[in-house]
Amino acid sequence: MSNPLGLAVLGLLIESPMHPHAMAATLRERGMDRVFKVTTGSLYDVVRALERAEWIEARETVRVGARPERTIYQQTPLGHAEFVRWVDELIRIPVAEYPKFLAAVSYLGALGPEGAVVALRERADRLRVQLDEMREGHRAALGEVPRLFVVEAEYAVRMCEAELGWIEETVDDIEQGCLAWPEPESDQTGAAGEVR
Repeated sequence: MSNPLGLAVLGLLIESPMHPHAMAATLRERGMDRVFKVTTGSLYDVVRALERAEWIEARETVRVGARPERTIYQQTPLGHAEFVRWVDELIRIPVAEYPKFLAAVSYLGALGPEGAVVALRERADRLRVQLDEMREGHRAALGEVPRLFVVEAEYAVRMCEAELGWIEETVDDIEQGCLAWPEPESDQTGAAGEVR
């Protein structure tokens, strides 16, 4: 298992046994769909993979009213041990991640000073909206669960604040001329059309 959504499923099953529909709803309620890509298909694929690996097992199948039957899963002892090992490894060992924004920043110069400022300001505006939503979600979650269960939201807020701070500093540097763009190259041909 290497899909991070598997980590989320195992983490939820430590709290209590549940069916995949409840897993998806819980992840969305907690804002974890910002951390893990949660789609119905991917969630069911991960649940099947975890079951094949014997990290989780079906506890029971229930039907409520006219709804389809739902299988409730629980962690196995092997699944618990693998979950702890996986979390420990992910926390201890930094790995190279390849964020798209970092790739784009590598070529910020292509936008020119004015274009870079406009693009960075728009990103900053969007980040402020996301930051407000994350802070609100974090405050709401703290009213329902212990802080330990929402430390990832604190981390996400801090990372967003850091990115926003960097963008604001960079925009200031561009506007004040501290981050200079190279002068456009002059015409490289002579009067007779020969390259100099």
